[in-house]
Amino acid sequence: MPFIVVIVLLVILTLAFHFLSPWWFTPIASNWGAIDTTIDITFWVTGFVFVAVNLFMAYAVYRFRYNKNRKAKYEPENKKLEMWLTGLTALGVASMLAPGLFVWADFVNVPEDAHEVEVIGQQWQWSYRYPGPDGILGAADSDKITPTNPFGMDIDDPAGRDDLLVNSQTMHLPLDRPVKILLRSKDVLHDYAVAQFRVKMDLVPGEVSYLWLTPTVAGTYDILCEEHCGVGHFIMRGKVVVEEESAYNNWLATLPNTAQLTAQLQGDAAQGQAFYAVCAACHGANGEGNIALNAPKLAGQEAWYTKRHIQYFKSGVRGATPGDTYGPQMAPMAATLATDAMVANVAAYIESMPSTPAEQTVTGDVANGGRLYQATCGYCHGADGSGVWAVNAPALSGMSDWYLVRQLQYFKSGVRGKNEGDEYGHQMTAMVTGLADDEVINDVVAYINTLR
Repeated sequence: MPFIVVIVLLVILTLAFHFLSPWWFTPIASNWGAIDTTIDITFWVTGFVFVAVNLFMAYAVYRFRYNKNRKAKYEPENKKLEMWLTGLTALGVASMLAPGLFVWADFVNVPEDAHEVEVIGQQWQWSYRYPGPDGILGAADSDKITPTNPFGMDIDDPAGRDDLLVNSQTMHLPLDRPVKILLRSKDVLHDYAVAQFRVKMDLVPGEVSYLWLTPTVAGTYDILCEEHCGVGHFIMRGKVVVEEESAYNNWLATLPNTAQLTAQLQGDAAQGQAFYAVCAACHGANGEGNIALNAPKLAGQEAWYTKRHIQYFKSGVRGATPGDTYGPQMAPMAATLATDAMVANVAAYIESMPSTPAEQTVTGDVANGGRLYQATCGYCHGADGSGVWAVNAPALSGMSDWYLVRQLQYFKSGVRGKNEGDEYGHQMTAMVTGLADDEVINDVVAYINTLR
């Protein structure tokens, strides 16, 4: 009898949890209500089977409980029962599969009036590409990706020269207009998913997959990667902003095209040398850094990283957070580089500087630091600490160790990485949670000092 009570309670509590649970689907914000209907049908069919099977089991345990005066009857076949079970099972399976087949037929047939947007996934960021005035996306290939061509654009394809490139985590879509989203991966398997849209699809390296939808509710929604893509999978998040057509067009007008972004990323080291004079006062004529002025070593850092952080200081993403004692000193200096071209030129000049390892000032348990570094930091910054531009991870080896300690402390305390404009810093705030205290931070940096 106790077993029967447990089974019946299991059914009752399961039903109560389902119907009274606060965890339901997010409100839908696209045309794919049919997907919700399909899921609801699946819940009802499987729920009915769950209740029926468990209650029948409870009945059977009670009805055929042990009785020393009763003998079991062996009945190897019961055609009538088998026909009923086969028919009901087929009906249940068909009722679950058939709606999905109709939805899938709609899902793979894109409306003719849908516009196209490309989503590119990489460890562990999203970026986006929109067609320019010609309405056509140019050719692109992962084999062509470089620091100055992060989208892998085919420069010989005239259709791609006016493509609009979004090198950030936020995409925009117009309200009530069907869109075909092309999906491309730079490295490993990812999955593009927006819960409110009810659609998701894998990004497969070497292929271009797609999905389509019509956004129906204005708002900002999270983009998630729902395919385990490596150690940073849990921090691969983006945003999609659904807005009126006019606001969407105004946003498109702010985007650089392929030619403009390429020029911004390249920079001119010769022209940057003259503008570096302001930086040299603190960071040294050769970018060697000056601990007395709290100015870290710059030489040895790649241009893409230097450029990004000069822009961060200019825009207030860095240097304006409470607790950042030294950042405010950089903000007015960065402001002297008035244009994006000037920033790119200075970054290119810094990248061209010869680099020698900075003086070591930090000590710690190198063995412990090595274990921690290889378990976390090494995935992005490289086993040798040389940095990996493809995952937006700068070089660490040979840089100012005291500065690395301070920045790890800043990430841990929220001085860095919490600003909404720091689309990459938030990933570091998640990763440094494994560094328990300042002693452990010193251990990791002491190990980085051994990397050359």
